Amino acid sequence: MIITPLLVVFMCIVFILVFLFINTIDKRKWLSILVSIALTPVVYFYMFYPMLNIFSSYHHQKHFNSESWIENPAVRYEMEDAMLNTQMLIGKSKAEVLVLLGTQEWLSWSDTLKNHDANKWNYALGTEPGAFNAMKSCIEITFEANKVSAIKPYNEDIKFDAKD
Repeated sequence: MIITPLLVVFMCIVFILVFLFINTIDKRKWLSILVSIALTPVVYFYMFYPMLNIFSSYHHQKHFNSESWIENPAVRYEMEDAMLNTQMLIGKSKAEVLVLLGTQEWLSWSDTLKNHDANKWNYALGTEPGAFNAMKSCIEITFEANKVSAIKPYNEDIKFDAKD
């Protein structure tokens, strides 16, 4: 475990809250401090920390790796920022994108063509962890003259199969 200033601050807050709670049960200060010191790690690691992880939307960031992208589609959101910030796909051909990202998962609909647009590839990036996250991340890659011209990230509602 790495001891960071944020960990120390949170542990102090939990200690104060536990101490105040124990004081309502017993007014002996030495006993309250002793019980608070013993219970603070338990309360922190089994109550406070799990709740913090459930309600915060932090997730790990990874460098782009083509093999990992293709093999683990559910965690592509971890590589999204690295891919978008470096603009690594801009100017690449369809064949190069196919090698890096694999086959597109779906094509965007074009109202002018009244059909799927073969120049707009879409990939699902997975769902970021969190208690109230009802959106999945996706990207749309637009090709012009067989070269990537734009990458647009967007979110979609998660839809589950309906039972009849």
